[in-house]
Amino acid sequence: MCLAIPGQIESLDAESRNAAVDVMGARRQVSLELILDERPAVGDWVLIHVGFAMSKISPEHAEEQLRVLAVLGEEAEAREEVHGYTFGPDSGATP
Repeated sequence: MCLAIPGQIESLDAESRNAAVDVMGARRQVSLELILDERPAVGDWVLIHVGFAMSKISPEHAEEQLRVLAVLGEEAEAREEVHGYTFGPDSGATP
C-alpha cells in the first residue's frame, strides 16, 4: 500500500531544499522540492510520500491522518516506510 504520512518540520535547509521532519517520533530528512511555492516553515505539518513533502496540512488534519493509520492497523507499515527518508550519509536522521 502507498502511504502518505504526516510529519512536522523541525528545521529547514534552504540550500538543499530539504527539511528535518519529525515523522511518528523519528527524525527524517524530507525533500521540500514539491511544495516550495507553499513556503514551508519550522512547525508546519506536511504530508509525506516516499521522502517528499506533497503538501502542507493543518495540525488537525495531521492528527486525523495519524488516527486513521492507527485504526486501519497501518502504523507498522508507516513506520517501516519512514526508515527510508534520508538523503546522504550526513543527513542527521536517526533510526
